[in-house]
This record gives sequence, C-alpha cells and structure tokens, in this order.
Amino acid sequence: MFIDFFLKLRDAQVPCSLREYLTLVEAVDGGYAEFDIEGFYYLSRSALVKDERNLDKFDRVFGQVFKGLEVPEGEGDPGHDIPEEWLRKLAEKLLSEEEKKQIEAMGGFDKLMETLKKRLEEQKKRHQGGSKWIGTAGTSPFGAYGYNPEGVRIGQDENRNFSAVKVWDKREFKNLDDTLELGTRNIKVALRRLRRFAREGAPTELDLDGTIRGTARKGFLDLQMRPERHNAVKVLLFFDIGGSMNPHVRTMEELFSAARAEFKHMEYFYFHNCLYEHVWRDNRRRHVNAMPTWDVLHTYPHDYKVIIIGDASMSPYEIAMPGGSVEHWNEEAGGVWLQRLLQVYPKTVWINPIKRDWWDHTQSVSMIRELMEDRMFPLTLSGLEDAMRELTR
Repeated sequence: MFIDFFLKLRDAQVPCSLREYLTLVEAVDGGYAEFDIEGFYYLSRSALVKDERNLDKFDRVFGQVFKGLEVPEGEGDPGHDIPEEWLRKLAEKLLSEEEKKQIEAMGGFDKLMETLKKRLEEQKKRHQGGSKWIGTAGTSPFGAYGYNPEGVRIGQDENRNFSAVKVWDKREFKNLDDTLELGTRNIKVALRRLRRFAREGAPTELDLDGTIRGTARKGFLDLQMRPERHNAVKVLLFFDIGGSMNPHVRTMEELFSAARAEFKHMEYFYFHNCLYEHVWRDNRRRHVNAMPTWDVLHTYPHDYKVIIIGDASMSPYEIAMPGGSVEHWNEEAGGVWLQRLLQVYPKTVWINPIKRDWWDHTQSVSMIRELMEDRMFPLTLSGLEDAMRELTR
C-alpha cells in the first residue's frame, strides 16, 4: 500500500525497518488515520521515525510522496470567500516600464484595506484586465497576475513583482534541511570564529597529560578522565522563510548545516519577513504549533548570541505599522518586536543573502539596517567573518 513511501524513506537514509512499516500498515487497516492526511502524517511519523534528528528528512519525503493529497480548504482558510472563477488566468497583461510608472499606488495601507472591503461588497462576477475590481491580468491592486505598485495578492501561484502588501493565500513552506552536504567549507570556517571553548559535563575523554603525570607520581597506571572540550557559545538562529527567500534556500541550508555542526548549544526558529508575536520550529505546523515570541525572550538568557538570516525585503508597512504583515493581522509592528529582541540580546547580527550593492534600493532593507544599528552583513565569507567578529566583541 505504501511501499513507495517506505522505499523513499530508506533512500533518504531514514532508518525505518520492515517491522515498523508493517506496524504502520496494520494501524491504517485498523482505521487510526481514516481519510485525514494530518492524522496519517502523525501516525506514520510515530511508526517510522525513532530519532528526532530524522524529522526533517521524513517531512521532505512525506511532502514529495503525498503532494496534492491536501484536505480541501475549509471555511477558515484564506481565499475561501473568493470565487475561483474570479481568479482564473486566461491572459496576462505585459506592461512596459513607462506604463508601470504611470500606475499610481492606492495611497497607504489603511486606504488599501478599506477599498478591498468595499470591492468585496460590490463585486458580483468575474473580472479580467481592468484597474478596479478583484480579478486577473490588470492593474487593479487586488487579484492575481497583474501589476500594481502595492496591493493585495489573491490566488496567484508565486511571487512576480515582490510588491504585495498582503498575501491572501494558503501558503506552504518547507523546513530547512540540516543534513545537507556542503559544497564548500567556507561557511563552516567563518562560523568557527565564534568560539568559546569549555570542558563541562561528565568525564568521558581520556586526559592523556594527566594520566602521564599521575602514573609518574604514583608509580602505577593512573587513568584520568576529563569532560569533552566543546564550543560553549550559545546561539539563537532566526530564519526568514518568506517567498522572496526562495532563491536563497540552498545557501540557507548550507548555513544551517554548518551551524548545526559548529554549535552544541543552538536553537533555531522560523519567521515570515519580519519578527512578530509568534515564531515556529516546524514550517508544516506553523499555524498550530507556533511559539509566542515573548516565550523565546523569557526562555533563553541574554548571553545567547542571535543571528537573523533574511533578505529584509518586504513592505515597509510590515516593519512600521500594526496590521502590516502580509499573512496575518499583527497587533504590533514588526519593528517593535525587533527592538524587543535587541534589548534582550545585545549581541545580535542580521545576515542578508542579497548583495550589499542592492541594499540601498529597497526601503525595508534600509529600515531594518537602521533598527539593527547597521549590524547587517552580507552572506559572503567576508560578511560572515565580520558578523562573527561583531558577536565576539
């Protein structure tokens, strides 16, 4: 029944046995998962995964094998109230640069939200190619596959112009894979600058020098043990998984792998575009297993070093205004939460995968740099080395 799923897990080096596979089949036959993809995910994970280090690999294989078998959207899902025919892509308008410059923005976040509410009340049928209604292939700020300097993206497959103020869609993001084989060891070498060695814990390593001294002093073999030497630096990583970060996933995974290998005391969290009231550890469960940002600030002491990895490319409203997030209604602006993070963790840097030459062309990047007090560094070898020096000052 699930042979292909089982074999792909084995190919991905998830150590699951035939006995565990038969247990899963038996549980499914017993009706424990029924027709619920969410329930089957937890059932198969509990049956086939014995070590939490393999959860990322399992999630990746599960997503590949069962892609498309999602539960139909319910009433609480984004886009449920927008008829599908309104957003059907029949043609796409291609505008020249001169034509794009002639299109004016609506005039602010509040005006945009107020107008969207009015359009939803007035519109009765599908619309295409215009500048007013919710539809496709036009210059309206509402809909899909068109162009407007700022608007609400509804029903579009992926990012095109990177100018949406809100995204009204159900979106899925993958977890980063921390087992990726690095094509280069440059990232690892750079991270090694952030070190503070200590010997703590149980004595599990042979102390050769102590053994020689003790044997010479006592006249018989005196074996002495000591705790293993390790990097005692404690690190918090925050990864941006917004749509504009898609081109940088490979580099992000290399950085994640290197950090896993270098730092024994490391915790990581995901966020979308800017830090808000919630972060999460699992992108598949981010809407149900989110962790309040206040809990993070109260759980990890101020001696942690914080590394934020993101392109800082977003609507300025996300940083400056309540309700500015593209995915949810945030009660407080993203800049407020970033300032709170900096107050608790003074040793914080922002790593940006975008080239430094492009930073001045995006207003949100300039705003984040100002909040970070210019502690933003490019994701290059020299940039990482400078960031690690900043954290060790």
